[in-house]
Amino acid sequence: MGKIISLANQKGGVGKTTTTINLAASLAVLEQKVLVIDADPQANATSGLGLDVNNVQSSIYECIVDEIEASKVILKTQIENLDIIPSHIDLVGAEIEMLNLPNREKVLKNAIEQLKEDYDFIFIDCSPSLGLITVNALTASDSVIIPVQCEYFALEGLGKLLNTIKIIQSRLNPELSIEGFLLTMYDGRLNLSNQVYEEVKHHFQEMVFETVIQRNVKLSEAPSYGKPVVLYDASSRGAINHMNLAREILQRNEMTQMSKEKNVVIN
Repeated sequence: MGKIISLANQKGGVGKTTTTINLAASLAVLEQKVLVIDADPQANATSGLGLDVNNVQSSIYECIVDEIEASKVILKTQIENLDIIPSHIDLVGAEIEMLNLPNREKVLKNAIEQLKEDYDFIFIDCSPSLGLITVNALTASDSVIIPVQCEYFALEGLGKLLNTIKIIQSRLNPELSIEGFLLTMYDGRLNLSNQVYEEVKHHFQEMVFETVIQRNVKLSEAPSYGKPVVLYDASSRGAINHMNLAREILQRNEMTQMSKEKNVVIN
């Protein structure tokens, strides 16, 4: 039985899609069977894994609105063991179309529940909002990864996200847990990055991943080539960070005892 993990933060530009693409690819390289569900109308996870968004015939939109079987929408990627349910700009209108549906918060859960049998991990890349699609993603998930950018406003809005998670836990999905807070875009040359790390660590303690995702040129370049960084430059710091994160998640879920490569040291 696979585990469904959403990546959510209503603040944009914190690394949700980058993490989704590269964490999923890293786990696939580690021989886990992985599915990415692109639940963001911008479809960046779809293009970042090498698919032409303009040629997508069916997407998560059709699963949600037209009740097309999710297994029929799954596409292969360049990496063995890594599949994707793509997104499309049509998803922008899905929330309005879902308003009058019964159990509208559980539409996605009902659509993908059966896929858990076929994958070790299913990652849902959420849009930067706390709208109905994101609520659907959290209701369908076993846990959530919260990327936090190492910038001045890092903690701004986190309270609102955590409150949303609490409401979903109490009303829709009591099994939902926080997989971890992930520090992204870390730059060791900046005192600000260290200050944000210390503040997040102080607030959330063991819920913060040990792995930190550093700023990395190769990590930024890879999406323009439609590749996860592990294919674009496997020796880059971005690739190493995400492999470490993949191993940490496997360890947290008691799926491996593999030791991590040397990661960033924070003074």
